[in-house]
Amino acid sequence: MAVFEWQARDRQGNPKKGEIEAENRNQVLAILRRQGLTRIEVKKKPKEIRLFPEKITDKDFAIFFRQLATMINAGLPLVQCFVLAEQSSENKTLVKLLREIRESLEQGNSLGDTLRKYPQYFDQLTCSLIVAGEQGGILDSILLRLTDYKEKSLALRSKIKSALVYPVSIVVIAFLVTAILMIFVIPVFGEMFADFGADLPAPTKMTMAVSDWFVRYWYIVFGLPVLLVLALRWLYKTPGGRYQMDRLLLNLPVLGEVLLKAAVARFCRTFGTLVAAGVPIIQAMDTVAATAGNVLIERAVHDAQEAVSQGKTLAAPLSESGLFPVMVTQMITIGEQTGNLEDMLMKVAEFYEQDVDTAVENMTALMEPFIMVFLGVVIGGLVVSMYLPIFKMASVV
Repeated sequence: MAVFEWQARDRQGNPKKGEIEAENRNQVLAILRRQGLTRIEVKKKPKEIRLFPEKITDKDFAIFFRQLATMINAGLPLVQCFVLAEQSSENKTLVKLLREIRESLEQGNSLGDTLRKYPQYFDQLTCSLIVAGEQGGILDSILLRLTDYKEKSLALRSKIKSALVYPVSIVVIAFLVTAILMIFVIPVFGEMFADFGADLPAPTKMTMAVSDWFVRYWYIVFGLPVLLVLALRWLYKTPGGRYQMDRLLLNLPVLGEVLLKAAVARFCRTFGTLVAAGVPIIQAMDTVAATAGNVLIERAVHDAQEAVSQGKTLAAPLSESGLFPVMVTQMITIGEQTGNLEDMLMKVAEFYEQDVDTAVENMTALMEPFIMVFLGVVIGGLVVSMYLPIFKMASVV
């Protein structure tokens, strides 16, 4: 289907214009003539070329799902809901995606089956929930649950990012400042000290030796960090490498505890959302494992899934994994015994999400003095080592 721009006159001779989707120009002419229009001019709309096409973020989807739930609850047909969503969205990429989904719905396909055709946009959790909502006739309430889940996940992810971005950005800035000083500033001092005549202090000699190495091998200085990042990304894509890196992250001091709490919160909220939507536990655990975000958690969930399929309890294998805190397994045990598993999982998720907030604030406060000391030692050490010969020369004078 292509988009065509047209101009014409109605029966009263008034000018009309607009856009229409059709397979070819002749189809557009036939449609407009049936509407009684004359003096028709049709041309194909040029495609808009974007060097940087708009991305569809999780926030865009959260807003869309909430709008969709509201419209369905108001009694609007599903196709009409997508038409209104297309008209209200300003994201061109999202509009194109919604148009394609609407066309699939008009052909008689279900919403869940249609969304499975776009795995780059809709994960397994989203598709499973929507399929359950369609089968149970509660699509609007399922969409609201999905929206709440996505908003909570976005908030949790932003907290983790804020905990990581601050120290990483400080280290990167310190590295760039140090490299610039070593390559461009220190050599100027070296030329000035060449005619000094006296023996230079040991810190100055050491700094100038490091500066000479930076100048000589600048391509290694700037290329090695880039290669290291690319190597780590490649390693993380391999099964063994991802397992080792996820294990290392969870064992890091301070940060590992925050990441583990975030993973437990994500596990509980995902699992609770699926169970509350009526998804069978065995099927739900497949989705929970796929969205765990950590290989160790994923393997623990698969082990628990196998145990549940054999008639065992859910809490026992999770406890044996050593990853889940005692409170989590105890709450799951109570939920299994009382038949109220989804509520227990949601309560645990809320508790650990709040715990992550506190842990991130404490970690940030703890990092600040260490970062200040690091910057003082690195940058201040360079400045002092360069001024020591000047101080020495002043004392001699």
